[in-house]
Amino acid sequence: MSYSVQNIRNVCLLGHGGNGKTALAESLLYMTGAIDRMGKAADGNTVCDYDAEEIRRQISVSTSVAPLEYKGCKINLLDTPGGFDFAGEVMEALRAADAAIIVCSAKDGISVGLEKAWKYCEERNMPRFLYISKTDEENSDYNATFDALRERFGNKIAPLVVPIWDESKHVTGLIDVLNKRAYEMHDLKRVEIDVPEDKAGVITEFNDALKESVAETSEEFMDKFFGGEDFTYAEMIQGLRQGVRELSLFPVLCGSAVNCMGSLMLMDNIVDLLPNPMEGNYHKATRQDGETEEFVVSPGGVPTAFVFKTLSDQYGKYSFIKVLSGVITPDLTLVDSRTGANEKLGRLYVMRGKKATEVKELTCGDIGAIGKMEKVKTGDTLCDARKVVALKGIPFAEPCYSVALVPKVRGQEDKVAQGLNRLNEEDPTFTVTNNAETHQMVLSGAGDMQVDVLVSKLKSRFNVEVETKPVRVPYREKIRKTVQKQGRHKKQTGGSGQFGDVWIRFEPNAESEEMVFAEEVFGGSVPKNFFPAVEKGLREACVHGPLAGYPVVNLKAVLYDGSYHPVDSSEIAFKTAAQLAYKAAMPEANPVLLEPVGELKVTVPDSYMGDVIGDLNKRRGRVMGMTPTGDGDQVIEAEVPMAEMGSYAIDLRAMTQSRGSFIFHFVRYEDCPPAAQEKAIAEAKAMAEE
Repeated sequence: MSYSVQNIRNVCLLGHGGNGKTALAESLLYMTGAIDRMGKAADGNTVCDYDAEEIRRQISVSTSVAPLEYKGCKINLLDTPGGFDFAGEVMEALRAADAAIIVCSAKDGISVGLEKAWKYCEERNMPRFLYISKTDEENSDYNATFDALRERFGNKIAPLVVPIWDESKHVTGLIDVLNKRAYEMHDLKRVEIDVPEDKAGVITEFNDALKESVAETSEEFMDKFFGGEDFTYAEMIQGLRQGVRELSLFPVLCGSAVNCMGSLMLMDNIVDLLPNPMEGNYHKATRQDGETEEFVVSPGGVPTAFVFKTLSDQYGKYSFIKVLSGVITPDLTLVDSRTGANEKLGRLYVMRGKKATEVKELTCGDIGAIGKMEKVKTGDTLCDARKVVALKGIPFAEPCYSVALVPKVRGQEDKVAQGLNRLNEEDPTFTVTNNAETHQMVLSGAGDMQVDVLVSKLKSRFNVEVETKPVRVPYREKIRKTVQKQGRHKKQTGGSGQFGDVWIRFEPNAESEEMVFAEEVFGGSVPKNFFPAVEKGLREACVHGPLAGYPVVNLKAVLYDGSYHPVDSSEIAFKTAAQLAYKAAMPEANPVLLEPVGELKVTVPDSYMGDVIGDLNKRRGRVMGMTPTGDGDQVIEAEVPMAEMGSYAIDLRAMTQSRGSFIFHFVRYEDCPPAAQEKAIAEAKAMAEE
């Protein structure tokens, strides 16, 4: 069944890992009859956590879509992972959603995940509800959590429910503040009860607070409010809806996913108060002439869809889209604005978890998936040839944690690369590079958890096992003193022999990283035709330095004398002679190891400044400056040796309770201090022995 854009709600569930987002989605699906029994994450049978990795770990690893129908509306729930390694999945969901429900638990109060979710919504001006979960569990405290939210986000926090609890603080029922009606759950069915007398005062107080908020949404309401008139129910809904859209109100609801308490009330409010796709996030689009304009979501426009996620598994590839204009049908030909190519659409599906249901069309504002679009990637805009636009891509964070992958069976490198390529279609937040210098395949992602999941998927989906190793640091070597040496190669066997003799001066050269070759030969002591052979011999030798076998840089080599034999001299003989001179000279030229140093920018809340700077000093970092961001965070800029940054992504999380983030880029090479040099040489020797 197709829904008009006014009757569609696209809502993402955000919040800290373990706060009950997937369970909440499950209870909403059950209460609307979309599923006939409730699954549990612990049993591995929920709709949204269907991937083998999610079932094994009992956490969400990727965003899944769960559409449901309620009161003539279609609600597309996007269940996102709470783990910070999977923030890329949250970014995808935020692009497809028009509003958010931030789930926080009555046991934990304000968590880091809630702070991050709030920040994501603020950056996007996204309307949001707060949902307090697990209200009926041991050690839960609804009031403490509500008070913490009020204190943190101020009076915009508007409670729409009042919980009813027994002596042991367990929530047994809920009161709808707006309707002043109370409910309990009996065997997963909602039953109306009398409003407890002791709650009358609280309900009046909250109801008055809501009226005040509604009064602030228009002058007409303000006059009515001060004139002492009551608002009608329709006016209350209209005012609340406007307050939610204008971000002057953030309704708070609560419940328990296990017995579905509060689930129907939550859906009533999603339908009544959250914006439809035409009122949701406005989008910016770039036209073909490079100008940016606001993109208007319109059912009557030419077909346009944004690909916000890709699923690529053994059953095939699905490109998840949100239709932003017009109607999309199978076999329609649209332009992919990234490539400029025409793409004929495959079959269309509505996805609920892993279950794909084929549909004949997707209307404006709806979310669905297209099958088998091989060339289409996450972040692409599919549009009509008459109006080609590119919507802004998804802002994924830069990968900041790297490991080297080594196949357990030799010769499976290609298989690993192909598997990672496929996984990269689904998860564009990680990168893979083959470092020619250190001969490692380096996987960079958000953290150890994401890497762990990718390694598991390589094994389960592509049947290839890998081990992770630390990433090698690409050191360099240079000399600090000028040395002159002779290289003489003489070999006499039957027939013609080999003879080459050179004198070479090796000197430090700060101007160029590449080796500079020059000659000052007088009187033809070495014929010109052997110069290229000498240079080639030196270039080959420079790849391995005297200290730890790293490439030598900033070197100038001058050929200034030598001798030759008219019959026995050859190019190979002079090449060998040059290499002998290099080997003799280098150890005497006061060699030193150079280490790569990078520029680090760490963003952390003020309260962690001392710890983070202290830690950077231990890593031989130099703090260059600090800039406040204006919202309680500081950006610390520092220069730190790469060798000290291997585990920084994990260490920073531990130091800042996951509140800190950073970016790190290579800037230059610097002389390595003696202690660090000894350590690096020892590691290089150990590696060579392996």
